[in-house]
Amino acid sequence: MRSSAWSVAHCALILCTLRLIDGTKVQRQCGEGDYYYEYTECDSRGSRWRVAIPHEPGACTGLPEPVRGTECTFSCKAGEFLEMSAQECTQCAAGSYSLGSGIRFDQWDAMPAGFSSLATLLENGPHGEDRLTCNSSSWVPQGNYLESNRDECTVSLIYAVHLKKQGSVSFEYQYPDNNLLFEFFIQNDQCQEMDQSADTKWLKLTNHGEWATHTVNLKSGTNILYWRTGGVLMGSKVVKPVLLKNVQIEGVAYTSECFPCKSGSFSRVPGSSTCEPCPRDTYSNHGASSCTPCNSSTYYAAEGSGACKKRPPCSKKDYFQIHTACDHEGKTQVIYKWIEPKICLEGVTGAETLPPGGEREPCPPCNPGFYNNDTAICSPCPPGTYSDGMKPCQQCPAGTEPTLGYEYKWWNILPSNMKTSCFNVGNSKCDSMNGWEVAGDHIQSGAGSSDNDYLILNIHVPGFKLPTSVSSHSATEFGRITFEFETSCVADCELYFMMDVNRKSTMVVESWGRTKTRQTYTHIMTKNASVSYTWAFQRTNQPSDTRQYVNDVARIYSISVSNAVDGVSSGCRVCALSTQPSSSTCVPCPPGHYIDALTSQCSECPRNTYLVPHAAPSADACKPCGPGSRSDKDHSLCYSDCHFTHTDGNATLTFDFSLLGSVGTLMNGPSFTSKGTKYFHQFNISLCGGQGQLAVCTDNVTDLSVSDAQREKGEGPSAVKTFICQSTIIPASGRGFHTALSSQSINLADTFLGATVDDNLDGIRVTPEMYPKTSKKVPDINFFYRSLEVTSSCQSGRSAVVTLRCNPEKSTKGDLSVPSQCPAGTCNGCTFNFLWESSGACPTCTERDYHQIEGVCKGGHQDLLYVWTEPKLCMGGVALPEKKTLPCEGMEFWVRLGAGVGAFTAVLLVSLTCYFWKKNKRLEYKYSRLVMSANKECEMPVADSCAVMEGENEGDMEDEVVYTKPSLLGKLKAIASKGNGDNYENVQLNSSHSKALVWS
Repeated sequence: MRSSAWSVAHCALILCTLRLIDGTKVQRQCGEGDYYYEYTECDSRGSRWRVAIPHEPGACTGLPEPVRGTECTFSCKAGEFLEMSAQECTQCAAGSYSLGSGIRFDQWDAMPAGFSSLATLLENGPHGEDRLTCNSSSWVPQGNYLESNRDECTVSLIYAVHLKKQGSVSFEYQYPDNNLLFEFFIQNDQCQEMDQSADTKWLKLTNHGEWATHTVNLKSGTNILYWRTGGVLMGSKVVKPVLLKNVQIEGVAYTSECFPCKSGSFSRVPGSSTCEPCPRDTYSNHGASSCTPCNSSTYYAAEGSGACKKRPPCSKKDYFQIHTACDHEGKTQVIYKWIEPKICLEGVTGAETLPPGGEREPCPPCNPGFYNNDTAICSPCPPGTYSDGMKPCQQCPAGTEPTLGYEYKWWNILPSNMKTSCFNVGNSKCDSMNGWEVAGDHIQSGAGSSDNDYLILNIHVPGFKLPTSVSSHSATEFGRITFEFETSCVADCELYFMMDVNRKSTMVVESWGRTKTRQTYTHIMTKNASVSYTWAFQRTNQPSDTRQYVNDVARIYSISVSNAVDGVSSGCRVCALSTQPSSSTCVPCPPGHYIDALTSQCSECPRNTYLVPHAAPSADACKPCGPGSRSDKDHSLCYSDCHFTHTDGNATLTFDFSLLGSVGTLMNGPSFTSKGTKYFHQFNISLCGGQGQLAVCTDNVTDLSVSDAQREKGEGPSAVKTFICQSTIIPASGRGFHTALSSQSINLADTFLGATVDDNLDGIRVTPEMYPKTSKKVPDINFFYRSLEVTSSCQSGRSAVVTLRCNPEKSTKGDLSVPSQCPAGTCNGCTFNFLWESSGACPTCTERDYHQIEGVCKGGHQDLLYVWTEPKLCMGGVALPEKKTLPCEGMEFWVRLGAGVGAFTAVLLVSLTCYFWKKNKRLEYKYSRLVMSANKECEMPVADSCAVMEGENEGDMEDEVVYTKPSLLGKLKAIASKGNGDNYENVQLNSSHSKALVWS
């Protein structure tokens, strides 16, 4: 009993102790470090409350009571923050900054709080497996910026922000490679995408190394921001990633704290809205109000550095050579300079010294169109004169005009209309002074501050001016740029050639990776516009802050631009003269006319020929169109009018391909990349017609500020308008995109060579074995095309062959296909083959294609029917004649007619038999008389004959011949005695002399 009571007391004591301990814990008062302030949502009257929120709920008691807060429209100025205890705006301390009603993210040593990177899993691969190949794909912090993934995975950078009022988001980005797709869009708290125009969703391409700024307005409330990249990468080409920095969001109404300055920057005074970068050879730590100098004798620091680096010994990578400008004696020399800023140390173990300058040597001649008037500077020739660069400027002879343009082949100084610069990937400018350096007979890429710098060379052409004799109304070539170059690399260098038309957006025309031998490239300008041509060289695509591959170099030996409106003249060309007597004024020729070299007058090209742009003045400037083609009225191009005729022996086949429609479309595939991403190739093909019926391919992911009408006409910078073009289509399913995307549009055929039943034309060959054989009697018609655009893989340009095959089982539009062994339409990347099977490709029907069938006679009438000869291999043309009904006779008439004809024939045969029998008997009688006369009164046979004796009167004899037909028994006896030579017939002769001579 005692023990039981003791147990109860012991339990009660423990319970009371626990309650006491718990009560003691609850009674602890909260300090300022145990909670923070936050505002409630604004009510309908525009007011709100300030409440204290503990860091650990239940850890203390005595939280401050809620108090009425500031008005919802309240905000602090830039450089201030809202001190929540007093609810007053307070200046930021030195070493920090504030945007007032905004926040900024400019430090990317790690992913800032609130940001997340999410990779979308790829769709099923070609064999149905779902491989998680995108787990390692993400946006990567690189210190001053964020770098996107370099593969084809779809990766989203996400940040959610709640705005108290309407605001905006702005950020800087680099987007140099259209092989990646880059979009920015916004969702609300219900994960619904907000209305957004196309030009704010899809980001425009930027120049290599240059940063662009993008700003989008935001609504109040929750905004979820998405930066998303993805694409389709064919082959082993390494793409340029998208870079992102300086993300700034306005509209948060207030900030309750200031942001410390990042390493390498500082703010020296309170109330700063920004932080300044530290000068060169100084550094700063996080939240610094000033920068600390480095020991410049042994250390260095670039602008905006967070630490000092030790200076290395000087090496050959730290200096470069240049040619000095020509002096008054016309001499130049090679000298060597340290790369600025100089970071290396001389005079230490293993350090290289700067080599001495070379000997003075004569300067190279001036470039064509310039002259040297005994000074050290080459000056442009005055208008109307020309020079080859070595002679004084001269006037063009009568009947000629000066050519305009630029031709640079000597590089003693950089031409005045050229600029060179260097862009670092993470910063806007390199530390190096120049991107390219002149070197006498060439210009070459400079050193840069790091291996992944973009070394830029730019030439701007304000417009083009065609020669006077060339009509601008029908011109297909306004000018061309040609340059000779080479690259020598051990790393993954790349040389880009780009152009920017009318300062809208820069597009990559062509690029060359790694080492390339000395070669020439030409690009044709097809419209008159202001254009900037840019060469960008990058030694490596990988992040780098050193100069390891400084010997990797790109060299350009010559650059020529024709018809530049601000150009100089290096020669003269023949022009057409006015018809006025003794006139020497050059006049323009009408479209399709060439200059006759003998008369200096304009002559129209012959029918079905086209005028070669800028050809020598002669009739040879007009080239004949290929088989099955004709020229337009301006003789600017050749095309098919959808009609074709083929003669084989005595048969002529006529084709009308207009039934196939103006443009055919083929989407082959699907195809899959190495990671299983599905994509399609879409081809648009225009068989016939001139400029108004060409096929158009456009990209819908870049430069969407172009209107839909312009895009349909092929007027955007990414649009391609030609006979045959190709686009890469990325389906919406499986990639997170809301619509199918079209990108990488290219031109496959802009020149029609001709149509023929032959397998080759102008060096382009089609292999009949590519397609299934057909036993039809109608031959295949091959349409041959070529593209004038030269690529690094196709030095002669691309070519294409469209084979039209008659197939009555297909529709009029028919079906397009590619060879089974070339699912991408090409097996070598340069020649494309297409098969277009259609009933519209069958020849026009003629009278040879049907025949007549006679029906049975019923009721005195007979039907005549007309049917097509099977299989029917024609289309259109003549129609089947209608059924005809003709009168006919019945069967009784023909029976009676047959019986009558038979009876008449029988009577005729009997009559003929009797006639010939009677005639035969008369012949026998005459024969018997002749025999009897020959033997009359011959007692004995004489030597010669037993004829009638001379003097006898033959007429006085009255002989009577009795002919006795031998009996059957007699005939047998005669046959039996035939062997003795005795064969007799009994003839009784009655004579007037009463003599009877009997043979027996």
